Amino acid sequence: MKIVRKDLVPDGPGSVKMIPEESDDLWLAYNLVAEGDSVFAVTVRKVVRQMASGGRDAERVKLKLEIKVEAVEYDKEGSVLRIRGKNILENEHVKVGAFHTLEIELHRPFVLRKDVWDSLALDVLQQASDPAASADLAVVLMQEGLAHVLLVGKSVTTTRSRIETSIPRKHGPAVAGYETALNKFFENVLQAFIKHVDFKVVRCAVIASPGFTKDQFHQYLLLEAERRQLRPIIENKSRILLAHTTSGYKHSLREVLDAPNVMNLIKDTKAAQEVRVLKDFFSMLSNDPARACYGPKHVEVAHEHMAIQTLLITDDLFRNSDIAMRQKYVNLVDSVKDSGGSAYIFSSMHVSGEQLAQLTGIAAILRFPLPDLEDIEM
Repeated sequence: MKIVRKDLVPDGPGSVKMIPEESDDLWLAYNLVAEGDSVFAVTVRKVVRQMASGGRDAERVKLKLEIKVEAVEYDKEGSVLRIRGKNILENEHVKVGAFHTLEIELHRPFVLRKDVWDSLALDVLQQASDPAASADLAVVLMQEGLAHVLLVGKSVTTTRSRIETSIPRKHGPAVAGYETALNKFFENVLQAFIKHVDFKVVRCAVIASPGFTKDQFHQYLLLEAERRQLRPIIENKSRILLAHTTSGYKHSLREVLDAPNVMNLIKDTKAAQEVRVLKDFFSMLSNDPARACYGPKHVEVAHEHMAIQTLLITDDLFRNSDIAMRQKYVNLVDSVKDSGGSAYIFSSMHVSGEQLAQLTGIAAILRFPLPDLEDIEM
């Protein structure tokens, strides 16, 4: 995210002008824009004019509008942020109070105004403007006949390509057809790899599969790179890693992020930290359950005892349309940090965030055991 101008007071009002440069930035903007904020941007609107002949003529005109936000929607596939609300800027074509939907796309500047820039909004803004916070990991998850090319960013995991090919069985007379089909499948995966994996951006690319599919494809990739003189692959072959997974489906991404050789390369990134903390939480839940808790009520009681060492919370909870509820979670995060604990805000667009969401979206590792928590109803 490119921050063009920042004019704000922490815990007070202000505005920020920004330009989203990648799909992760739109997700971060989605987490920043809340109901009650206002957003100023250039937009296009259909305007109907009365003609001298008595007829009507419709044309699309570019306008500068500022709207009071009522609803925000993130379209991951189209990389668009849709912000709906009432116009608050006097304009010859759009009345004040008329509804309009602003579409914020990549490379389109907008200005966000808030009455209160709380600590969470400032954290998201800091994260948005810090390129080092990005995981920049490409993953090819595959099994025979199925592959997913995924890009893992700091806040979003996007599926760039899904390749599916029917491969006949390896036995008997079909064996020749098997080799042909497998080569065709590998060629399709190679084309997706060339198109979506940019080594100027990603730190490493991981090829992962059950069995030997990853090794076969890795060999195919390197041989074809030499044969076709694919310089980006030849020059970065040391940054292509192999990992074992149980399947080629997207849920196996968790196994890739757990692999030690991958973690070593991305250990200082947000995605890797989330994976590590969630692993620590589940380990504590299994081995010393009195020092781990989840659910809003249990976490709240643990905090009253000043027992929280590490707080795990999903960004979904901060998009609550109830302002008081959002403020409650912001205060909890601040309070845990003030008392010497650490807080991790998980992206619901990552596999680790999806896992945490299944546990109510909030959990904690405790400094000391609180066995009585089990007696409190969730």
